Amino acid sequence: MNDANTRRMLAQWREERNAAWLYQRMSEAEKLPALAEVYRRLAVTEQRHADVWAERLRAAGSAAPGFRPAPRTRILGWLAGWLSPAAVVPGLAATEGGAANIYGAQTDDKDAASMAADERGHARLLQVMAGNSGGMDGGTVARLEGRHRSGGGNALRAGVLGANDGLVSVFSLVMGVAGAQVESKTVLLTGFAGLLAGSISMALGEWLSVQSSRELVARQIAIEKQELEDSPEEELEELALIYQSKGIPQDEAQRLARQLLSDPKHGLDTLVREELGVDPKELGGSAWVAAGTSFALFAAGGIVPVIPFIFAAGLTATFWSAGLSAVALFIIGAGITLVTGRAVWWSGLRMVIFGLMAAAITYGVGRMIGVSLQ
Repeated sequence: MNDANTRRMLAQWREERNAAWLYQRMSEAEKLPALAEVYRRLAVTEQRHADVWAERLRAAGSAAPGFRPAPRTRILGWLAGWLSPAAVVPGLAATEGGAANIYGAQTDDKDAASMAADERGHARLLQVMAGNSGGMDGGTVARLEGRHRSGGGNALRAGVLGANDGLVSVFSLVMGVAGAQVESKTVLLTGFAGLLAGSISMALGEWLSVQSSRELVARQIAIEKQELEDSPEEELEELALIYQSKGIPQDEAQRLARQLLSDPKHGLDTLVREELGVDPKELGGSAWVAAGTSFALFAAGGIVPVIPFIFAAGLTATFWSAGLSAVALFIIGAGITLVTGRAVWWSGLRMVIFGLMAAAITYGVGRMIGVSLQ
């Protein structure tokens, strides 16, 4: 066992055996028959991988030793039985992704390349299942099937929070400068400078975020296309497992997956939608639209506390700025209830209280600094 290649094969054999043992334990603990079958089939795949490494060890003159689950594997198995298999799914998704990377690095090994495709499929499946206690709830199933998209709620949430960021940050900035008892023109200039800087920063950050996400999705689609060409049966198995995780019987899931993948173009589209959760035509949306929207929303919120200083000066402008900002904070807080479902008055007043507290703190700090400078 001193040979480096033999030690590597032994380590990979142990990893696969531990994964097979854990998936089998999850299958036994799962109360939903469809999900229990998914875990059982994952165990079969991992055991098949382990058998490959065991055979290679024998060929190298080193038989695989007796198997005992690792302490971490035993703990995860205990959690799956005591809580539920869903409790350990998120951690397993990361583990499968790591295994796919390890196998993917072994570019000269055909078996390793096949195992890498399997592990990537397992990771995507587990990511779909992660965070849903007891498997897939109705809302998740409907979302995955395209009947109930959360994009509208996410867009509303992003819009409300973007306007809130602009309002609170510029309001606090204006109050801090106003507290220093400087000229109103200085407060106005500072407010506009903060508004512009914040809007550009938000837009740039949103553009980078969306563009990076689009590039990542495009790369994943390319990988998915290559895997579909190289290993169509494995991709069929992945898609069938996803449908099983939604509660579709095994035979029906297999039939549906085979029918969808019979056309390579439509098959790739289906795999991308089901496994990656994105529309291949949109790749998660336009980075420029996201940047423009972010800029506009931040500016819309940030302009509110600045407006009074255009028409008034001194404490009058400060009081008007605080009053208008409080009204805007209440409206934003009430708007959040469209997403959260909480009481309008509670959410609105909570937002007003927090926003005024932040402004009061910066006003006090500005006042102290202004007095010290004078």
